[in-house]
Amino acid sequence: MNSILKVICIFPFLLFACKSSKSDVNKDIENTPKVASDFTIAFGSCNKQNVENVLWDDIMQQKPNLWIWGGDNIYADTDNMETLRTEYNKQLNHEDYKRLIATTKILGTWDDHDYGLNDGGEEFKMKKESQQMFLNFMGVTKNDERRQKEGIYHAEEIKTKNGIIKIIVLDTRYFRSRLVKDTESKKRYKPTTDKALTILGEIQWQWLKNELQISNADFNIIVGSIQFLSWEHGFETWGNFPHEVNRLENVIANSKAKGVLLLSGDRHISEFSRKSIEGLSYPLVDFTSSGLTHSYTNFSGENNKHRVGKVVSEKSYGLLKFNFKDSKITMEMYADNNKKLNQLIQRY
Repeated sequence: MNSILKVICIFPFLLFACKSSKSDVNKDIENTPKVASDFTIAFGSCNKQNVENVLWDDIMQQKPNLWIWGGDNIYADTDNMETLRTEYNKQLNHEDYKRLIATTKILGTWDDHDYGLNDGGEEFKMKKESQQMFLNFMGVTKNDERRQKEGIYHAEEIKTKNGIIKIIVLDTRYFRSRLVKDTESKKRYKPTTDKALTILGEIQWQWLKNELQISNADFNIIVGSIQFLSWEHGFETWGNFPHEVNRLENVIANSKAKGVLLLSGDRHISEFSRKSIEGLSYPLVDFTSSGLTHSYTNFSGENNKHRVGKVVSEKSYGLLKFNFKDSKITMEMYADNNKKLNQLIQRY
């Protein structure tokens, strides 16, 4: 241990800095050894149903126990429900995807392009009808409670022989207030100062708080379509609603839930972001995996003070490998032919 790190660990008020160092990024990504897993989750977002997807066969090779959609599961951008149904069916009839859903449990959320309105929120006039199309796509039964309520938020416990993983799926579209356009810079949106505006809506907020408080899971995975920890880019992000960011951090910390991890999509890039949260005994990580069929190939950089490691700007999917004994999650990003692009290990 070098002298600087010794100093950090000596002072009690800086003890959290030592706790946050429990997660690490491997430098030589391609040569990292294969990690054994008690349970494996694959996830991704931004999937055009009308173009080739070269990643489904790679995803199948990983033999995931669960696939999670992170939003923009298809691209429709329509208020015509017959058109939306047709576009969803194109994805459902994709031969490689059919093989995945025949062997793997599917969960997930939506984002704007499958919701129906680009960058849309609560103002979308066909959101109730679109919700039913999404639930059809996800294979949700007609008597499921999600058919009767507003919004697609959902929680599910996965019990394994070694422990429990809770998946908490958020809806960041149905209730979300209008975004504030940035007319002073080249950014698309800017943070609002109006604390009455919301991302989740009060009913969903209370539901989320309860789901975390009652959770006895070893790991709690919160799935949202837009990034939480990266906010400086000026596109859609939780950072456009700073008061909602503070609320989510407080809800997570106060719940005392174990092993909380955030999953996000939307950006057509993949990256890890990490932040120390007051009252939370471990750092909060936001794993963004975006660009299943298309990505931000001309990405030249953007600020994200919470970023860990590099930004991946090629088509990729994410993988989570859970180790209950050591209370850790190995997070990986993969490209075509299962080329490993990035890895972060989070210990709780």
